[in-house]
Amino acid sequence: MAEGTKDDPWQLTTAPGTSQYTMYVDGDELVCDVGSTRLKYQARAITDLHAWLQEQGDWVQLGAADENKPAAEGTVEAWGRAENNPVGGWYGLRKGYRGRFGMYLPPLLETMGLVELTHDARNNSVRAL
Repeated sequence: MAEGTKDDPWQLTTAPGTSQYTMYVDGDELVCDVGSTRLKYQARAITDLHAWLQEQGDWVQLGAADENKPAAEGTVEAWGRAENNPVGGWYGLRKGYRGRFGMYLPPLLETMGLVELTHDARNNSVRAL
């Protein structure tokens, strides 16, 4: 398995299998490169999301959405920007690119062996192991 560093990033695929991307931890940032687009999230999102999914105790919809679109209530995406999550809002760090938390974080947690993830064409879900 990759080390999750800039020199050895995780090679990931979205839940539906439609896009490939890389992620790595750089200090307190989790860097996500999708083609020529770079998104950044707080690195603590890995442990925080896993803990939240454990609390949910069942399948949770991913609900991926761009920053400027509303996230469906109760989804991973909604939690990743909610005022009552551990960071009090967005895990995304780069204005204009803070969304898609529900798209890119769950496959990383699956690769780390922390969650189970569905791989359907649409409406995927995740649950903690």
